Amino acid sequence: MSIMSICSAISGCYWRSPDLFSNRESKSFLKLKAGSSRRPRRAVVTMSMEAGVGVMGTKLGMMSYFQADGEVVPVTVVGFKEGNIVTQVKTEATDGYSAVQVGYQRVRDRKLTKPEMGHLQKAGAIAMRHLQEFRLLSIDAFQPNQRLVFDQIFQEGDLVDVSGTTIGKGFQGGIKRHNFKRGLMTHGSKSHRQLGSIGAGTTPGRVYKGKKMPGRMGGTKRKIRKLKIVKIDKDLNVVMIKGAVPGKPGNLLRITPAKIVGKNIPKN
Repeated sequence: MSIMSICSAISGCYWRSPDLFSNRESKSFLKLKAGSSRRPRRAVVTMSMEAGVGVMGTKLGMMSYFQADGEVVPVTVVGFKEGNIVTQVKTEATDGYSAVQVGYQRVRDRKLTKPEMGHLQKAGAIAMRHLQEFRLLSIDAFQPNQRLVFDQIFQEGDLVDVSGTTIGKGFQGGIKRHNFKRGLMTHGSKSHRQLGSIGAGTTPGRVYKGKKMPGRMGGTKRKIRKLKIVKIDKDLNVVMIKGAVPGKPGNLLRITPAKIVGKNIPKN
């Protein structure tokens, strides 16, 4: 019994001789075979250039601040724990780019691993929980174990960019997450807070990427740009920034000079 007769007897079996494959099918097969041996490409993450070195702080809360002319301004109060110390200066020769690594929030030595402690001890710095980099054009004015003071970097009236982690809301629906409108609650409507249609039928036969649907809300990194420094209180070691910043009280904030293309950072 031939192979074709055996295959025809089995339901759903289909056989074709190798020489019957079309040129188009053979090309796609070879392309698939060649592509399967390639390693997946890794995304290259590049850090954007900062307008100047920044500092890290802790969000304390919000309040109303009365200016000299009587205007009431909503401000966010940011405090500073022990830290903001330069732990490493990266250069083009050693690391391929110029950056300043800064540590923040002192902790006990046993809270860090031995590699982390060795990295900080190499710079002569204390044990700190957070390490962040600020990529700069020039790093000549920085050296390891240098302490960064906020009022020496920023002045009242300066514009800053503040980034942090937003408040996590958990899994939320379309109304809360994407501001969708709900359906009628009366008159026989059976669609109140449901999502509704998520696409067509046979064509395209799938849901488009990026479709706004229920999911995890909050808990992501967010940057608020060009916020004004209203007040710097050296006695209380706090700074008041106009407007709201990401996160809840106690969250870590990254404060850098506001980036203005063509003014304090190059266009390219």
